[in-house]
Amino acid sequence: MEPGNQTRVSEFILLGLSEETEMQPFLFGLFLSIYLVTFIGNLLIILAIIIDSHLHTPMYFFLSNLSFADICFISSTVPKMLLNIQMQSKVITYEGCITQMYFFMLFGGLDNFLLTVMAYDRFVAICHPLHYTVIMNPKFCGLLLLISWLLTLLDSLLHILMVLRLSFCTELGIPHFFCELNQVVQLACSDTFLNDLVMYFATGLVGVISLTGILFSYTKIVFSILRISSAKSRYKTFTTCGSHLSVVSLFYGTGLGVYLSSGATPNSMASTMASVMYTVATPMLNPFIYSLRNKDIKHALKKIFS
Repeated sequence: MEPGNQTRVSEFILLGLSEETEMQPFLFGLFLSIYLVTFIGNLLIILAIIIDSHLHTPMYFFLSNLSFADICFISSTVPKMLLNIQMQSKVITYEGCITQMYFFMLFGGLDNFLLTVMAYDRFVAICHPLHYTVIMNPKFCGLLLLISWLLTLLDSLLHILMVLRLSFCTELGIPHFFCELNQVVQLACSDTFLNDLVMYFATGLVGVISLTGILFSYTKIVFSILRISSAKSRYKTFTTCGSHLSVVSLFYGTGLGVYLSSGATPNSMASTMASVMYTVATPMLNPFIYSLRNKDIKHALKKIFS
């Protein structure tokens, strides 16, 4: 984009999902309900894992961290949207936009790495059951969590530093309900080639590494399950990782939809709706997937309410 009418940007305008006034109360009620369900659902899973000593295992250690990441992930976008609807304002400050982008990418990236680590955990549990407690010891689990945090911190920081070098024009309307990296970069007056290069390379690299790890783990798991002679044992073994497979499919399926739709038709409603599924629906559905398909979590939740 050619430089023109460059100013010191102090705020952006979040155009939201709809500009129709009569739709705002409906959107407020819908997203408030989704946020509360997500927050309470993931919080209950964290509490269940903390309270029930039977769930103090590597798998549930990573699940509790995933639930924490999901709470933070949705909290980086939805509360600001609800506040704007309530205040009848579409404004977000430049600093607020940068902060929102950073935390959105931070906890989205953490989700990504945690799902990869959880796939590795299932691989060790099913393919090397006799060595599971030795390999997945508390120190190693803590190290995997630390590496996940460090990688996503560095990735998020890289993207934010790339945005800070950009200059913006007077056209500051973001066709979204939050500051999404790709949408903000498109508003820049200065050259964005380097930003686009870093954005697609870093996102692609992180995505490829994570997906490769997950596919490798589940390929080994499938071959290991097929070697089990008893059909009942095969089914029981597969159900132990069924919840994780469902969450992986939901996370990467909606995430892929965001980038494919935004690449094909930027600023389109299809891209916005794909983002809603990725940023709002996925964190909301995760607690249901784990609680409905996992007897241990069900039992721990009953203990909380009894």
